[in-house]
Amino acid sequence: MLSGEMFIPETITVHLGLPDSDAANVTIPYISYLKNVASSEIYPTWPENALRANIYAINTYALNRIYTEWYRSRGYPFDITSTTQYDQAFVYGREIFRNISQLADELVRSYIRRQGSIEPLFAAFCDGSRTTCAGLSQWGTVGLANQGRVPYEILQYFYGDNIDIVRAPEIRAATPSYPGVPQENGMVGNDVQTIQIQLNRISRNFPAIPKIATDGVYDDRTARAVRVFQEVFSLNPTGIVNEATWYRLSYIYTSVKRLAELESEGLTFEETQRTFPNVLREGDFGHAVRSMQYYLAVVGAYYNSVIPVSINGTFDADTAASVRSFQQTYGLPQTGIVDRRTWNDIYRAYQGILDSQPPTDCARLYPNEVLREGVSSANVRILQQYLTFIAQYDPNIQPVSDTGYFGPLTRAAVQAFQREYGLTANGQVGAVTWDAISGVYSEMKCGSGKRPYQAPGYIIR
Repeated sequence: MLSGEMFIPETITVHLGLPDSDAANVTIPYISYLKNVASSEIYPTWPENALRANIYAINTYALNRIYTEWYRSRGYPFDITSTTQYDQAFVYGREIFRNISQLADELVRSYIRRQGSIEPLFAAFCDGSRTTCAGLSQWGTVGLANQGRVPYEILQYFYGDNIDIVRAPEIRAATPSYPGVPQENGMVGNDVQTIQIQLNRISRNFPAIPKIATDGVYDDRTARAVRVFQEVFSLNPTGIVNEATWYRLSYIYTSVKRLAELESEGLTFEETQRTFPNVLREGDFGHAVRSMQYYLAVVGAYYNSVIPVSINGTFDADTAASVRSFQQTYGLPQTGIVDRRTWNDIYRAYQGILDSQPPTDCARLYPNEVLREGVSSANVRILQQYLTFIAQYDPNIQPVSDTGYFGPLTRAAVQAFQREYGLTANGQVGAVTWDAISGVYSEMKCGSGKRPYQAPGYIIR
């Protein structure tokens, strides 16, 4: 998970033994797991306030394991084990105590966290009789409850005053944190921002990894930091975050922040906020919508089953219809909503078209590389040639040398263009700005109607 979004999973996968044993894995409803562990760990005859405090701790412990992907980031196909040597007691198929079942139904969406942190606390506990630990004492909760303490006071006694009991807004299916496609140079989004945030924190412990911007743009600097990370941790240094690198990042990040320890560094609100919306749906508007529409418009020019879409920055009914037609083409649920899976498939379809495109003197497709100050590439040279050609007819834009290096003069020319055409004047060239610049260039040089998504092109079936 490792994001600001917290929910209770519908199911949990339990390994019925030690982590490396060949025991079976069972996937069961999460509420059944909570009832089973509570019935295995505590006695139904205890005072109700003691039972409640223990169920809060049991629930929070399991949610921490899921949230930090403690086992999955290590390559295990399960969320938690059934043994108290590593986790908490789970006895597959056991009977459940009625009063514990009722309390679990009531408390399943509630968990403990440190004040100022996001993640569920690693709510360590032990029986307090045969074994003692730094966390909650199960038998100790009984004495405190008999003294008249309420569950929150009992939990404060063991975990400190700086805790909150919070409630997750919903119960829904959990999805792996890995986005499903490798993250690489040119990609933009929240998954990229997650990589950048994790790399920067890891670099405090491993200073060979360079610090980078956390803006959600996968540029050369991000790729370089990824390569160094991969070298440090014995992965293939490709500069691309595939599934293996993604989960190694998650594992190291969790370790250096001690997120799966009682005295965790904690995840702050700022660390979990992301620049880009998680989903785009009808009624949304702005830069993110316009960027998505560009990709979808190009796909629609080459797939006869995808309804063409206008690039206007407003997620209107026509855009929703186009999204649904794309989802039908790719065998996705036809929701008309651009979620992570739909966006990944739009990106893949676009990349396939981009890879098959021959060079042209008119408008070229966005090269899937965010161009900004400090970047050197052939795409920067093409951008500079476009800007210089436009400058012949527009005195507000200064020509630039086609050196292939994006320096201050190129940035100034881009900003001048962005201001003139009503774009955000950040001096960076993503899909939206590239489309505008290449479109103006193409109309000046080749005439109107020459953009790739306006031409009939060829059909991909």
